[in-house]
Amino acid sequence: MRIRSFTPLRPTPELAPRVASLPYDVVTTEEARELAAGNPLSMLHVVRAEIDLPLGTDPHSDAVYAKAVENFNNLQSQGALVRESGPSLYIYQQRMGAHVQRGVVGLCHVEDYNNGLIKKHEKTRPDKENDRTRLTGDLSANAGPVFLTYRDDAKISALVAEAMKAAPLFDFTAPDGIQHTAWRVATPEALTQAFLPVPCFYVADGHHRSASAARVANARAKANPAHTGEEDYNWFLCVFFPGSELQILPYNRIVKDLNGREPEELLDELGFCCEISENAPPAPKAPGQVSMYLGGRWHGLTLEAPAEADPVSRLDVEMLQQQVLGPLLGIDDPRTSERVEFAGGIRGTDYLKQQVDKHGGAAFSMYPVTVQQLMDIADAGQIMPPKSTWFEPKLRSGLFVHTF
Repeated sequence: MRIRSFTPLRPTPELAPRVASLPYDVVTTEEARELAAGNPLSMLHVVRAEIDLPLGTDPHSDAVYAKAVENFNNLQSQGALVRESGPSLYIYQQRMGAHVQRGVVGLCHVEDYNNGLIKKHEKTRPDKENDRTRLTGDLSANAGPVFLTYRDDAKISALVAEAMKAAPLFDFTAPDGIQHTAWRVATPEALTQAFLPVPCFYVADGHHRSASAARVANARAKANPAHTGEEDYNWFLCVFFPGSELQILPYNRIVKDLNGREPEELLDELGFCCEISENAPPAPKAPGQVSMYLGGRWHGLTLEAPAEADPVSRLDVEMLQQQVLGPLLGIDDPRTSERVEFAGGIRGTDYLKQQVDKHGGAAFSMYPVTVQQLMDIADAGQIMPPKSTWFEPKLRSGLFVHTF
């Protein structure tokens, strides 16, 4: 795979904790406004610029994108984002409790995305894709990286470990307890060459960011009579992690009502499609197991896929959808149904219990999808069900910015 070094905008070491922000798509406008309160240097003022406009402002209005550009320019004029001295690659390590993941920060070419060498496993939503396309084009920058993974490579891992022997570029712990450390790679050419034999990358997180980067590049190419394919707008910001180091948390489901049934009626009907156990643990212990919170108790459901099932049909979330949520609870299309809520595993199972105790319905605590399952589905050219994976920790926006 082709990767390329670049000369980013990045925060100064002392300001990095204030600039770095969660990705735009894991916080609501209200949460972003609260997180950025009192901190004008937060990248949230760029990726969620509606927080600086009156309440109720349409987040897709012209005023929001104009404000994002203004805030981005201000970060540079104030010295919070500075231009690196020359092109390089970077190592970005995140530590969340006992979990540590180390990735390489660099650029990918949109041609590899368009040709399927950067493999997707999710559908994009037009409104979100249009939003990030507009923001990327107006900024002429990738404000947040795409999270990519690849099958482990010993040579790349050795080069990453060698680069980490130097003094870090910055090292801080965010308010949520996650430690972020980065190193500048002294000899980026060696890593660039080491990635060439890697057959493909997989999008772990950032389907809308990668799709929007490709759309912006296509628009710039059409507007440039001298287009060669090597202009900076053809490359987009990514962080590349070996698959073995990633942590996927479950993506749980809360169904807001029982589709006209009482809890005991639903339990009786469930007995015809799966094995049920009482007093199940809130978090299932193995694939094929789902913990259901219903009527004040946790129940264990054991699901089985047909022997001939394809990689998608073997996923627990798909078996739950096809055997329980669809036929019994009437959730025909989980992408559009307003009767189902998706809760990232970072919220924990207590959140599921609290929501059902307060509002009724039922909650389903899932066993997490594996990186291997994600790769198998992408290799098969299939699409995962909605809200199947929750990668944690999340990459921060603003630590490295690619401009074009």
